[in-house]
Amino acid sequence: MSLSRRNFLKSATATSVAFAGLPALAGCARADGITQPWLNQVEGYGELVADPAGLFDLPEGFTYKVISTVGDAMTDGLVAPGDFDGMACFTRADGKWVLVRNHELNPDEIEKSAFGPDAAGLDLIDRDKVHDWTDDGAPHLGGTSHLVVDPETLEVTEQYMSLAGTINNCAGGPTPWGSWITCEETEWQAGGDAQVDHGYCFEVPADATGLVTPVPIIGMGRFRHEAIAVDPASGCVYETEDRRGLALFYRYIPDVPGELARGGRLQALAVRGQPGLDTRNWTGNSLPVGDWVEVEWVDLADVENPDNDLAERGHADGAAMFTRGEGLWWGENECYFACTDGGPERIGQIFRYQPSPFEGTDRESEQPGRLQLFVQSDDARVMEKCDNVCVAPWGDLIVVEDGDEDQYIRGVTPEGRVYTIGRNADADALGEKSEICGPCFSPDGSTLFFNIQRNPGRTFAVRGPWSGRSL
Repeated sequence: MSLSRRNFLKSATATSVAFAGLPALAGCARADGITQPWLNQVEGYGELVADPAGLFDLPEGFTYKVISTVGDAMTDGLVAPGDFDGMACFTRADGKWVLVRNHELNPDEIEKSAFGPDAAGLDLIDRDKVHDWTDDGAPHLGGTSHLVVDPETLEVTEQYMSLAGTINNCAGGPTPWGSWITCEETEWQAGGDAQVDHGYCFEVPADATGLVTPVPIIGMGRFRHEAIAVDPASGCVYETEDRRGLALFYRYIPDVPGELARGGRLQALAVRGQPGLDTRNWTGNSLPVGDWVEVEWVDLADVENPDNDLAERGHADGAAMFTRGEGLWWGENECYFACTDGGPERIGQIFRYQPSPFEGTDRESEQPGRLQLFVQSDDARVMEKCDNVCVAPWGDLIVVEDGDEDQYIRGVTPEGRVYTIGRNADADALGEKSEICGPCFSPDGSTLFFNIQRNPGRTFAVRGPWSGRSL
């Protein structure tokens, strides 16, 4: 059953409207006088409660279950590979949920390999379905895995590799037709430790029962991909680029909607009347928070990017400048994307893009799409280094962090106010805490899934009173 924002948060409507003009709450001191390291602008779900197990702190009334850990034995005979990252959840034909999960691995991280440190697991798979190998015959270790989850018990009933031989699969995005687009965050080219170029997107069906044949989607470009989102109305695919300093925001118009590998046109976003606009706001306020600007799209050539200069060429032709584009997710007739290093403090921006009613057609200029700087953090206690995102069933944006110290899950209201949902409480021997990745909700909206990438790497499922969010 689909879950609409209206049905999910009927009780919150009046509160949301009433809040619209109120100042941010301080919210960083507990009743017992202990100062908290986070700062809520609205109450959200209340204070975090320390987890007795020391893994993940959540508000009162919420519980988690660890459903997968790096090194777990999988049902295909392999082991769960490391560096969990982007993820999405689908419903299988039998009613079970399917999580498709990325692995942000390089070929030298053999201790995290699905095939084991001695690569013995390669005997269990079809080697023709490994996308690439190093010059010494070792498989590249990125890719995706599938987790089949019982909706009632949250038990994982099946777990297996579904894409192998890619590099640094960071994030991606779900499609309306039931697949996951996984993205390589690299510009690694053929030669030395690679037999083919890397930096592409690959499609993995949610209903895959094992390794799929890897097919790079050439038309979507070769660059340091992070994430994608698909507009179900137009079929256009939006793409972020995790590149420091200069990154672009891309649009792919497929020749055949829903058949991305058959080719299409790659473009980069530009702001109308302001060619090459620097949206980073590092040294100025080129794009103020809350302002809307109309956009146009710059056609890109040589999208296979042989000289790794696609962003520079696009910017020279007028495309707007972003920095470290990361999480991207489709919402209700709009998408949101994070720029991890944006803003004067360089701790994060979140943008919102609303497409034209004529998106991707010759009539687009009649009513252009528009871009808004939705959130810009100037206080790490509110939000630091926003990374992967998803849109919650009630319409809020869910944001996970890749910051310098504590890592949090934040919620952002439609008015752009931030609140805290959870914190990674687990540190390694040096006191370092891993980033949080891959937030996504179950199809019925009851369960939030996410990953802790390292130390050792875990996939969590969280349930609780989601409808009780307070403004």
